[in-house]
Order: sequence, then structure tokens, then C-alpha cells
Amino acid sequence: MTVVHIRDGVVAYGGRPVLHGVEARVEAGETVAVLGANGSGKSTLVRAALGLVPLQRGEISLFGTPLRRFRDWGRVGYVPQRLGAGSGVPATVREVVSAGRLARRRLGRPGRAADRDAVTAALESVGLAARAGDQVDTLSGGQQQRVLIARALAGGPDLLVLDEPTAGVDAGSQTAFAEVLHIFGAAGGTILLVAHELGPLAPLVDRAIVVHDGRIVHDGDLPEPVGHHAAFHHEHLHPHAPEETKSLW
Repeated sequence: MTVVHIRDGVVAYGGRPVLHGVEARVEAGETVAVLGANGSGKSTLVRAALGLVPLQRGEISLFGTPLRRFRDWGRVGYVPQRLGAGSGVPATVREVVSAGRLARRRLGRPGRAADRDAVTAALESVGLAARAGDQVDTLSGGQQQRVLIARALAGGPDLLVLDEPTAGVDAGSQTAFAEVLHIFGAAGGTILLVAHELGPLAPLVDRAIVVHDGRIVHDGDLPEPVGHHAAFHHEHLHPHAPEETKSLW
């Protein structure tokens, strides 16, 4: 089953095109990484897939349903780019993670035992069960990012979308993320993640979509490094790569 499908997607900000007629798919059970340099359009691609930025042209479907008619948001867990998990509002770790259950509850219904159990399980999965009662703003940046991942997991999603989850995060937290995503994927979950560097997430990736100047220049296996200068953290074009598939690697 195709979980995410973008057809001829065009996005513009202030009249300036950011995505140029992109076509992308994510199939059920896949882990797909969207790669590219800063400003390439990779985050815009994923945000458009969730309806967070409007398309100027094109169509998007989630789980086979056109985005304009899609309502089953409990199937989607979203982890935004690293921001303060508490957004400046005093909140405990458990309170933030509990927000991930809202899409699973009817409006006005109080939390049930199943909700509490899901929140506890999500906290345990990211190694923060012991910090459940702590204020989010007392945590490190990496721990705050783990709170956001736990919030997304608490809803029991089928699709997990992460926008640069390891950016600016310590190595220990990156390894913890990789383990959490491995377990989610092994259980049949679908993962779509944006990355500038993959680090420990690289072994999890089934397919890579590389975005450059708002266009998809590669869709397939993770690009192989070419020479010592072609590690994932580099941001340049290889002059010796085929013109139609030049990427940032």
C-alpha cells in the first residue's frame, strides 16, 4: 500500500518556487530518508505531504485518501524540527507526551487507562520514564527531542514523520533515536524522515530521496560516497557525477 504519494507537487513562498513538480512515494513498511543541503526544499517536501504548507499545484494522498479528505490523523505521528518541546509553556514530560493521544480520543472524553499505558510505553521506549514528572525545560536538547518522539509514538501511528530529528543532538541521543526507530520499523511501521546527516540512522534506511534546488535528483538506494570528500555531511555537487543525477553526496 502506498502510504504517502505526492504527484506534481509545486510549492512557492512569496512567489518564489521552492518545490518544482516533485513526485514521491512512500510504501507501507518502508523507511525513507529525504536528504539534501539546507535550503534544498527537503523539509518543505515533507511538510507539504502533511498539509502543513499548501501546494500551489499537484496532489497528495495519505493511505490512499486525498489529503483534502483525510481525517484519520491518529495514524500519523509527526516530530517537527528541534524546538523547545514545551514551547515555552510550563509542562511536564508526561503532559507533553500525553498530547500525542489526543487524536485517538473523542473530543471532550477524559483519558483512559489505555491512554495512560500508551504514554508510559512511549516514555519507556525513549528512555525517559524516570523523568516523566520533570519539567520539559529542565531537559537537555537531546532529551527534549526524545520527548517529541515519544509524543508521536504515544498515538500509536502507522506512519512516523520526522523532520531532522538528530540535528544538533548529542551522539547518545542519536543512538537512542536509531534504536526507537528500528523497533517501530520492525513492527511494521512506516518512517519518513528528513535528514542533513544520517549518522546512526543510516542502517535503517530502505530508500533515499535526494532533493536539490527543489527538485528530486535521486530516488533509490542510499547514494554511495565517492572519495574521502563524499561523506554525508558534505554539501557540494560532484562534478564527475552524471548530470541528471548529481546530488549532494
